[in-house]
Amino acid sequence: MMNHSQAAEEFTHDVDRTTWHDKTLWFVREKRDKAVFQIPEWEALREAASRIKHNALSNLDEYLLEFEQNAINNGVKVHWAADGREHNEIVLQILRETGATQMVKSKSMLTEECHLNEFLIEQGVDVVDTDLGERVVQLAKEPPSHIVMPCIHKKKEEIGELFHEHLGTEKGASDPKYLAEAARQHLREKFLTRRAALTGVNFAVAETGGFVVCTNEGNADMGAHLADVHIASMGIEKIIPKAQHLGVFLRLLARSATGQPVTTYSSHFHRPRACQAMHIIIVDNGRTTQLGRPDFRNSLKCIRCGACMNTCPVYRRSGGHSYHNAVAGPIGSILAPNLDMRKNADLPFASTLCGSCSNVCPVKIDIHDQLYKWRQVLAAEGYVDSSKKQGMKVMASVFANPKLFRFSGKAGRTMMRLVPFSVSNPLNPWYKQREMPEPPKESFREWYMKRSSKEQ
Repeated sequence: MMNHSQAAEEFTHDVDRTTWHDKTLWFVREKRDKAVFQIPEWEALREAASRIKHNALSNLDEYLLEFEQNAINNGVKVHWAADGREHNEIVLQILRETGATQMVKSKSMLTEECHLNEFLIEQGVDVVDTDLGERVVQLAKEPPSHIVMPCIHKKKEEIGELFHEHLGTEKGASDPKYLAEAARQHLREKFLTRRAALTGVNFAVAETGGFVVCTNEGNADMGAHLADVHIASMGIEKIIPKAQHLGVFLRLLARSATGQPVTTYSSHFHRPRACQAMHIIIVDNGRTTQLGRPDFRNSLKCIRCGACMNTCPVYRRSGGHSYHNAVAGPIGSILAPNLDMRKNADLPFASTLCGSCSNVCPVKIDIHDQLYKWRQVLAAEGYVDSSKKQGMKVMASVFANPKLFRFSGKAGRTMMRLVPFSVSNPLNPWYKQREMPEPPKESFREWYMKRSSKEQ
């Protein structure tokens, strides 16, 4: 597996794609800003959402048990899974009990995290993702690259070729309306013939035992309402205390994600309809470990809007697949090391720490601060490359000694001026995609001291 910097370098080889990817995501970020500026109480909503989530996390055990009891009272079967493996086995058991060998699935980052599709396919179950973007990447045999826009890395011409190969559309056709209609016809047959449907859960309400699924395509509703079995996969952090709190989060979610006032479909599920079975699988998969880390527990407030990805200069220019994790971008770089420090030690370093992610987060997660703290943890635990660690120690020594700092700066400027090849060469990673600046004749300190002496 390539680390982030290697995968990012591969992504940026295609300059046109990198530029297009960057501009497309920034366009979504600008839509978010326009939607936000229309809400005078936006900051109050963010603060309210953050406090509600803080309360929920602080009393998580009580709210989960309350949710379970109310869901059972509603006629829902509740299951608990300690990890992704147990979650997948529960899903398989439910399918086998009902005799279902085919299933439609709406978007669920939890199931991506648990690698559910691969598991079920190995067990002989035909799984069809019904979110349009998810279906595209499924046909391409790729994971999603964004939690809201799964195939944002693909151009319409590439999607047209995929649909020609798998759905029989006209070769060379790339009109979005034509492709969307082809997908609609293709998926309609799946909805009508599958006996089992799986959805994610955006919000679970402890007070009622109900849950909410937010989509823009209505595919979750089609699957859940036509199937004999509805399975809902839910991370423990999705819980909120009361139904009245939903209004806060629904006003924040779509605006932060795509700049919409609200998702097209915000579907509320409380109980199975007549002759239907409804199951909720409540999954931990490392979340309680993260809850027990004081510096990182706030990451569990995340409502999966993707705003931090849309604004992140590193994500926009390196692509979601460079993060080799179900959830990419800044928030994924906080969540992933909690699951496996060794495998994901590179991700907290895939950031400029500019703070833009924290500024746009609708639940006020201190994302850039947590990225910085993860770097410290990973270094202390020995998961940082030894050359990088030694380099940081040298830099720390230089910065801590004013005389050595001034000498090093002067030596560096002299070398750049007399022997430019010492820095302008392929061995310098900074030089690979940049032109090194002309070395200044003097440092800022030297300029400032001269200026001060003249004024005196």
